[in-house]
Amino acid sequence: MTDLQSATGLKSQKGRSLWADGLCRLRKQKLAMLCFVIVAMYLSLAVFMYLAETFQWDIDVANWSEEVGDSYQPPTIKHPFGTDIFGQSVFRKTLYGAKISITVALCASLISLSIGVPLGAIAGYFGGIVDEIIVWIYSTLSSIPYIILIMAFAVVLQDKTLFGVKLTGITAVYLAIGLTSWVGICRLIRGEVMKRKQSEYVLAARSYGCPAPKIIFRHLLPNVFHIVIISFSLRFVSFIHAEVILSFLGLGEANRPSWGAMINDARIELSRGVWWQMTAATIAIFLISLALNIFGDALRDCLDPKLRTQ
Repeated sequence: MTDLQSATGLKSQKGRSLWADGLCRLRKQKLAMLCFVIVAMYLSLAVFMYLAETFQWDIDVANWSEEVGDSYQPPTIKHPFGTDIFGQSVFRKTLYGAKISITVALCASLISLSIGVPLGAIAGYFGGIVDEIIVWIYSTLSSIPYIILIMAFAVVLQDKTLFGVKLTGITAVYLAIGLTSWVGICRLIRGEVMKRKQSEYVLAARSYGCPAPKIIFRHLLPNVFHIVIISFSLRFVSFIHAEVILSFLGLGEANRPSWGAMINDARIELSRGVWWQMTAATIAIFLISLALNIFGDALRDCLDPKLRTQ
């Protein structure tokens, strides 16, 4: 402790990074942490279903196609959401549908970020003709209605072969979503890089002769990476909704249950008074959508320096 600190009675405090401060703020928000637990449960369920299917575990929940009762059996204690036309448990189908939706949303998010983040950073840093070309590309894509663009890509990719691999229903869906949804994050990263490329640390890196790729990926992107994390959490739920829409229209997974396919099957069943399949899929979508939106908003408030409050 220095003489000045001794005279004023002040003690030195160790500073916290942006990430440490943001996580500390996030842990204090009980509702956000509850939503994080719900999202973690959905992710754990998707991983469990994937492992059970891969290693062929003989587990009742994973055996969604097994007949467990009569057709259209109402909800009971044994079967909370009743059975469908084939006597299969709607509860099991709902749990398995989480695997399809979360897998599509995760793969589509990774594809979208891997395209949008580098293109946005390159456009914002270099400017000029490079920026004009990238802006022209994403302006053209954004001028087409989003759902129509996704449907067009899904139809084109259906049953096609890419690099020797045949694209199944779920593969075509997350490729269609990922290849058409990078425009928003590209525009956002471009604007942030344009603001930060004249910062002192970037000018210092240039003065030391750092090449442009090193400045972009080692200095600029780490300083805007919190925006990528926030965008990932907020866009994840929109990708789940896109998968549900495509499955509802018959462009998704055809041989396995998904929430969109369940809603599509339940359209006719509602006229017969069979409401439980529609209710199960709707509740599952509602819970993860609400949890992701609340957690994403809280994460944005904690990590964005402009929105954080002292």
